[in-house]
Amino acid sequence: MTSHYGDMHFLDRLKNDALFLAGAWRSLRATMPIAKNPTQIFSHLIETVAARDGDKPALISDGETLTYRGLVARANRYARWALAQGLGKGEVVCLLMPNRPEYLAIWLGITHAGGAVALLNTNLTGAALAHSIDLVAPRHVIVADALASALASAMRQLKSAPQVWAHGGGVVTERRIDRAIEALSGEALSDTERPALTIEDRALFIYTSGTTGLPKAANINHYRLMLAALGFAGVMATRETDRMYDCLPMYHTTGGVCATGALLVKGGSVVIREKFSASAFWDDITRHDCTMFQYVGELCRYLVNASSQPNETRHRLRLACGNGLRPDIWRTFQDRFRIPHIIEFYAATEGNVMLFNFEGREGAIGRLPRLLDRRFPVRIVRFDVAREAPVRDKRGFCIRCGPDEAGEAIGRIVSDPAVPGGRFEGYADRADSEAKILRDVFEPGDAWFRTGDLMRRDRHGYFYFVDRIGDTFRWKGENVSTAEVAEALCRFPGVRDANVYGVAVAGYEGRAGMAAIVADDELDLAALRAHLHALLPDYARPRFLRIRGEIEMTMTFKQKKVDLVAQGFDPAQSADVIYFDDPRAGAFVHLDAALHGQIIGGAIRL
Repeated sequence: MTSHYGDMHFLDRLKNDALFLAGAWRSLRATMPIAKNPTQIFSHLIETVAARDGDKPALISDGETLTYRGLVARANRYARWALAQGLGKGEVVCLLMPNRPEYLAIWLGITHAGGAVALLNTNLTGAALAHSIDLVAPRHVIVADALASALASAMRQLKSAPQVWAHGGGVVTERRIDRAIEALSGEALSDTERPALTIEDRALFIYTSGTTGLPKAANINHYRLMLAALGFAGVMATRETDRMYDCLPMYHTTGGVCATGALLVKGGSVVIREKFSASAFWDDITRHDCTMFQYVGELCRYLVNASSQPNETRHRLRLACGNGLRPDIWRTFQDRFRIPHIIEFYAATEGNVMLFNFEGREGAIGRLPRLLDRRFPVRIVRFDVAREAPVRDKRGFCIRCGPDEAGEAIGRIVSDPAVPGGRFEGYADRADSEAKILRDVFEPGDAWFRTGDLMRRDRHGYFYFVDRIGDTFRWKGENVSTAEVAEALCRFPGVRDANVYGVAVAGYEGRAGMAAIVADDELDLAALRAHLHALLPDYARPRFLRIRGEIEMTMTFKQKKVDLVAQGFDPAQSADVIYFDDPRAGAFVHLDAALHGQIIGGAIRL
């Protein structure tokens, strides 16, 4: 995946430079006023739009539509509810609710009243959900009736004792928040009711996905909320005529803040769907006359793998913005669905590293020209995969990677009040926060945010995602990027999706490559093996293939690997068919119990 940017025509390079500078300036110009107006928060911006365009649709769904005036009135009722409960500034309310317009109205109102809202993952149950609630010690939990059973499964394991408020009639509790707010005024809060808030005050807790452990609750103050809304409004150049299609979970930053806030601050409309559906996606886009949509992770691959639909090109889209669009489907995705422009970005909810690919450079997650290194201190440092730690020199400092050398991406933590975007706000748990800080990196006393992602940067400033730390593994003394192996697999006709990971093999150091794949019925294993041997070095080729009906994903389309790694290549641990790249036969052969015994017994050398 080397860059060919140096081979581009001079005029093409100038065009790309112009696109980058224009996009960067839009984002910078949109966010510069935040620090200069420290008492202006997100809800104030929505009030301003409502005063101008009150009857215009703000949030649209099949079940409900809220105009700007209706959204502000609903939010004011929730604000008065919070004040009536005596909710102090920064005190927490947990929200467990599927995607819907009401979702944003709830947290908009509570944060307007000074409270902080923890956006709970709607897929969690039991111990994981109880852990997420206890992390933030809430005074109240608001739960939609559709998720009553999920909350019930966690209640006995809670260490905290929040009051539970039902939204809808399916929760066994006397407290119904949807009824309570009906008695409250939707008029603007008076000066005596409004708490004194600044951009430094906490607004939300947004949880990490928990793919490698229990979720962590990231602190989101009003500054970061404004930065996401205004910054992405600048990135996408949103306008009041735009309609955003949002089918991503609203408990995460991309679907709940960026996709919504970037439109609302400019007077546009957001079409909200409860869950992503590949079969309904293009019908929704055309029916609601959307001009843009937000994507994440493998959503684009699902669309590419879906059968052709009449409305997939009958749309008025002008761009798609998101992160995780892999190089192996980028061109197919853009050409098949006739998407004029794609803006790929990289960001972490809690972090200070943000990159944008304004130019539509296939495969790049963003760009940062060297001349901007001082203003945006993002570096890539050498990383020891075996120790899962950065490499340090004789003086104890980290070593910067050269062009196209993979390492961990880090961002310098800056305490300057004039540069609030350079801070790291951390998590609800202090130990979790400290684990993400790398100290004494290039000089004594400096501190940098660890992204946990391996990247490389070419000589023109383009960044490329390599792998998640923990996903990359070592085999035969070499580092294997699961993302790059998955990309090679998915380039083969008939392979629809792939999840690559390393598995332990008795008698060997490191981990051997294994891939769970979703494939067509007539998959040519011999041709696939030849394809992999031609594209990948020996150490990176998967030794084992596991054929599955689907790849399990989180709600944010991140692949689940923990169970697959634990099951390894033992056919007794799975009902899936497993194949072994047998060096004796020069082919993928069916792995049964006898062959598995030969491998772990050392009779067959890998």
